[in-house]
Parts: sequence; C-alpha cells; structure tokens
Amino acid sequence: MKETPMSLVDSVSKAFVPIHREGWPFIAIALVATVVIGWFVDPLFWIGLILTGWVCYFFRDPARVTPVDDNLIVSPADGVVSHVGPVMPPAELELGSEPMLRVSIFMNVFNCHVNRAPMGGKITRVAYRAGKFLNAELDKASEHNERNGLVIERGEVRIGVVQIAGLVARRIVCFVREGESIGAGERFGLIRFGSRLDVYFPEGTVPRVALGQTMIAGETVLANLSENGGKAQPLTRVS
Repeated sequence: MKETPMSLVDSVSKAFVPIHREGWPFIAIALVATVVIGWFVDPLFWIGLILTGWVCYFFRDPARVTPVDDNLIVSPADGVVSHVGPVMPPAELELGSEPMLRVSIFMNVFNCHVNRAPMGGKITRVAYRAGKFLNAELDKASEHNERNGLVIERGEVRIGVVQIAGLVARRIVCFVREGESIGAGERFGLIRFGSRLDVYFPEGTVPRVALGQTMIAGETVLANLSENGGKAQPLTRVS
C-alpha cells in the first residue's frame, strides 16, 4: 500500500524526540558558537556541530507511560541505581529523625535529565540548599552537594525526592511550588548536566530495585506501598 505524503511526514515527525524548552537557549548558543568559530577555522565547525547535536540529545524529553496505581512509586529519573538502604533524610525536608529507605539514581551526561514525580499527591515542601559539586555517584554527595528537595504527600503517605547537583551539573531547575498538586510521572524538574535523584520512602517499604539496575523515569517501579513490613532486597541475575 502506497504511503500518502501526510502519513510520511507524520512518521518522520514521530521519529524525532521532543526537546524540553529549558534546552533551547543552550542549543542556540551552541549553534551560534559553531557557526562563528567554524567561519574562521573550518575543522572546528564539524566538532561544534557534533557538540550541538549532543546538547539537543541531552535536553530530549520523550513521552513516558506511567502505570496507574496509587500504591506504586515510580522512578523520578533515568539512570542507574547507586544506593538502596536506610539513611537519615535531609533535615530541611522535615521527614523525621529516624532513618528512611533511600533509593539513589545516578544520571550520567548521556541520560535524559527531565525529572518526574514518583507518586501523585500534594507538594507540601520545597527546600533548596546550596552546596558543593562533588561527583554525584559518591554517597557523600547527598549531604554535601547543592540540592533541591520536595515532599509529596497523599493521605498518610509522605515521600521525599531530592535533586542533587553533580560534578558537571551547575543548575537545578524545579518547576513546582509548595501547595501544588502533581500526578505520578508528571515532570517536576531538570538538572544540567549529570547528577542524581534520591527518593526517601515510608518506614517498612520494600524496594523492588537493586544496585546497578537501569531506571526509566516515570515508568520503572521502585516500590509498591501495599507491600511493606520487610527488609528483603529483590533477587537479581546479570545476563
């Protein structure tokens, strides 16, 4: 069957991933710099073009399919799980003085950096704290690095989500404010360039992920709140 021109255009347009609006200024700067420098030094034009393409890739904002279940907590970021275990939550989140289960997700410069809400509810706290820019993969980055934390509340359930700047990242962007409501999987922020997300869970939560597992923001399930009361880690096999 012959494809009509309109359906061909539609197929081509669907092949391109949307770019988040936060990225357009950086893409424009990279493109202008490429043209100007390339005007004087021809080989640098092609290098600049590659770097401009990478900036476009970094700020991609693909659609995600989020499971509809109030008991599920989904990953707020693309990346790799770098920590699973009990840790004291940041004091500024006011989540109490007892350790909570924390799942940390490290994002390298090639991951999509658009952050999504791990569960739906009301944002009861937004707290920013200035800090250092250590490698976000290090455990001490949670305490010392620049960060922005949210508390999302639904009924009696409260979880903390913390955006942490990394070695290369110099800007944390948060789109939401205290008092607003958000749905699971909805975009709430972005970090430039390379960083980490920490999620703090209620007492008794059993994680469904393991160290080294690859996460997809808004899709990968971190935990099911209807399954609690244990400390078991998921069995895994690398193949």
